[in-house]
Amino acid sequence: MQVKVEKQYPIAAGVEHAWRVLSDVPELAACMPGADLTEKADDQRYKGSIKVKVGPVTAAFGGEIEVLGLDLAGRTIRLQGRGTDKGGSSASMDLTAMLKAGDKPGECVLVGSADVIVNGKFAQFGARMMDSVTDMVLGQFAQNFSAKAAALQPAAAAAESTAAPQLNTQLNALAIVWRLLKDFFAGLFGGRKGGSAG
Repeated sequence: MQVKVEKQYPIAAGVEHAWRVLSDVPELAACMPGADLTEKADDQRYKGSIKVKVGPVTAAFGGEIEVLGLDLAGRTIRLQGRGTDKGGSSASMDLTAMLKAGDKPGECVLVGSADVIVNGKFAQFGARMMDSVTDMVLGQFAQNFSAKAAALQPAAAAAESTAAPQLNTQLNALAIVWRLLKDFFAGLFGGRKGGSAG
């Protein structure tokens, strides 16, 4: 099953500081809930794992991240990740992420586009549920990314802002299940033409 993802997230830091996080693969991986880099094979390839839980289904994917491109002038990085779990499920992701200036000084926007392919037990949930799970995971990632980038801002700017939130390093399974249930019932009742509004 393939899912196409295109997202934009506001970041509470300027482009220069956010780029320091985006261009540093270990720092970037630390923003992803459930991810853990275990080895640097070379300057372009890293090995690690990521744990994912959707309802009753849990998987720990072991695999590799490869940097396919890094454009300093365009503040863009392209990554490819591949992994498998012991149960035979596999996942891959081709991600392009870039930074652009925000509307206010000291802010920017993280723009991402990814093709995600999932095979095995997670594919049984279908594209709609995978979209919901992806939204939740990337939302947590963006919050962590923003906190890391904001922590690199000059001390004067940091003093004006509130305390940076703690990084969320685990998937919020309860929130994901709640989101899936809401989407399920919205589709169930919203799809009936002529039905009464609930």
